[in-house]
Amino acid sequence: MSERLQHPDASGAYHPDPVILALAGWLGDPVAAADFPETALRWRNDRAAASVGLAGLSDAAWLSHFGRFAPLAGNLPQPLALRYHGHQFRVYNPEIGDGRGFLFAQGRDGRGRLMDLGTKGSGTTPWSRSGDGRLTLKGAVREILATEMLEALGVNTSKTFSVIETGEALYRGDEPSPTRSAVLVRLSHSHIRIGTFQRLLALEAADEMEALIGYCLAHFPAPPPPEDAPDRDNPAIRLMHAVVERMADLAASYMVAGFVHGVLNTDNMNVTGESFDYGPWRWLPAWEPGFTAAYFDHAGLYAFGRQPEALHWNCGQLAVALRLHAETAPLVAALERFGPLYMAAVARRWCWRLGVEQQGIEADTQLVAACEAQMREGALQPDAFFFTHRGGRGLPGAFSHYQPVADTHPYWSDPAPQTMLIEEVEGLWSAIDQRDDWAPLHAKVAALRRMGEAHGPAPEPAGHA
Repeated sequence: MSERLQHPDASGAYHPDPVILALAGWLGDPVAAADFPETALRWRNDRAAASVGLAGLSDAAWLSHFGRFAPLAGNLPQPLALRYHGHQFRVYNPEIGDGRGFLFAQGRDGRGRLMDLGTKGSGTTPWSRSGDGRLTLKGAVREILATEMLEALGVNTSKTFSVIETGEALYRGDEPSPTRSAVLVRLSHSHIRIGTFQRLLALEAADEMEALIGYCLAHFPAPPPPEDAPDRDNPAIRLMHAVVERMADLAASYMVAGFVHGVLNTDNMNVTGESFDYGPWRWLPAWEPGFTAAYFDHAGLYAFGRQPEALHWNCGQLAVALRLHAETAPLVAALERFGPLYMAAVARRWCWRLGVEQQGIEADTQLVAACEAQMREGALQPDAFFFTHRGGRGLPGAFSHYQPVADTHPYWSDPAPQTMLIEEVEGLWSAIDQRDDWAPLHAKVAALRRMGEAHGPAPEPAGHA
């Protein structure tokens, strides 16, 4: 049942680097994983594992490390359940933290970047409150699908590294119960959240926040703020500019992908700008700004069209927290860059997904608006729209000057694009749930990775490597 899809350039050695230990005394709580009744390997992402030198693990070693959580060599001696606060649907909650997960290991990837291995469904922690600390197998399968589709569409996302079925019967109010259980491991650049800074502000922990700012700047480097940015040499201001840039690009990537995350709380906002922790996500069946993914989001706070505003608001909460180390005016100046950065990112990513060369922000913004209008008026599904108009085919005459990029990948000659609509997600899960048939899931992932190869890497913002 394990996943064996290899990346053609997969290589690299294992380089453990548990630098989080310098902050561990106030950033997390040592915990132990649950003792699961069984550990059945259902998914191992060897493409992601190769990037951190772990693709060579045997299945037995994989189960030991990612099902029983035996420490990796030279790494964290014990998992850490991280501490943070957060605004949940705009209501501040100081009683949260890693309630069903922990940071398991850190290491360097082939580019020298610090990477985290963190869990979901690994058992109770001091922050579990009334929860059981578990994850349904369906939730794990949905996370595989979300991360693979997002990666193929150029979104900066965590990677679903491992899924191991754990043999427990779980009861949930929002799906048929009892249902199967799993523990998931994700690979991401960080697990430091905006909510991590909010907790330190609430505690007035200025020294710890200074150390956390330094950690983020050292391990998640970014281009310096603009030359005219006030107080640009202040580490807190440097971090604020970096997070605003990343969040503006993340918001744009959601919109161009036609993706609705569903729960954009500040404890779900990684300061690296990576999307992670997928629950009630959905892809748009048609271009509808009011489309909402979470059944409990009655006010539509995190509806598709409100996602940029949500990420901007979350950046504002980081600015509030960073006032422990910076004046208000330079923080606001950084925050005010969000809008222009977002518009530039939408134009850049829109042209990338359409497969046309950019023509400048004014023309590109008009192109985006015309495409949105066409999708709204025709109730068109976004994946089908971008596929049909790849290379500028069929765009209105006013945009005939857009030149196509060179596309030779056979994906663009397929009869239809890859999608991730809810009906297909439920069908893939039903095959597993009813027949324990994982072949359709693996076939879907292979098809998504092929689509990702056809798109190529998403363009980086100016000044980014």
